[in-house]
Amino acid sequence: MTKIQLAYPKIPDSKNAPLDKCTAFEKYDGTNLHWVWEEQLGWYAFGTRRDQFVFDDLGIAEFNEAHPGLEEAPQIFVRDFAKSLEAVFQANPEYHSPEIAVFTEFFGASSFAGMHKQDEPKNLVLLDVECDRGIVEPEQFVRDFSSLNIARVVYRGKLTGKFIDEVRQGKYGVAEGVVCKGKDKANNVWMVKIKTLAYMKKLQQAFKNDWETYWE
Repeated sequence: MTKIQLAYPKIPDSKNAPLDKCTAFEKYDGTNLHWVWEEQLGWYAFGTRRDQFVFDDLGIAEFNEAHPGLEEAPQIFVRDFAKSLEAVFQANPEYHSPEIAVFTEFFGASSFAGMHKQDEPKNLVLLDVECDRGIVEPEQFVRDFSSLNIARVVYRGKLTGKFIDEVRQGKYGVAEGVVCKGKDKANNVWMVKIKTLAYMKKLQQAFKNDWETYWE
């Protein structure tokens, strides 16, 4: 195991969000995992946001020991994503990059605040793909990877105060909320998160004695 800097960026809330064109994806309540691919080595590394393991039998065993509750993730990734992602990377010149990282969310029906129920089927959803030019912009991501289990697109259009309020009020049928993604003038991807009031209330009730520590 290797400790790493944050593999996936911390997404800010919508307080200072650019009111611009965006694609909003459902935000899932699970554990963020990353998987790293290189053309010669294939899928050679994986881990959480803060650690990384070699993607072999020994590395998977170390991962399972370090992260009880996440043991199903590697086999789901190999079964549902590894070959299909590799095929896209090899077929599309835009993914000819020294290495590529993909980001997924791991969760089950009862997962909450990073905790998972053991005897329950789990799911992996593809959130983002990052190559040497940065995170793939949202519409290209949907176009190139929609044949896989990607995060559900909730909304396309301008990010407005009305949309933010409607998400918070639960209009779009999401449990936790959404992540809005767009491009700035330099074609860099920006992201902001919007959480439902119902989810925030559930969090406050669960962590009422340790609310500040939870958000650190």
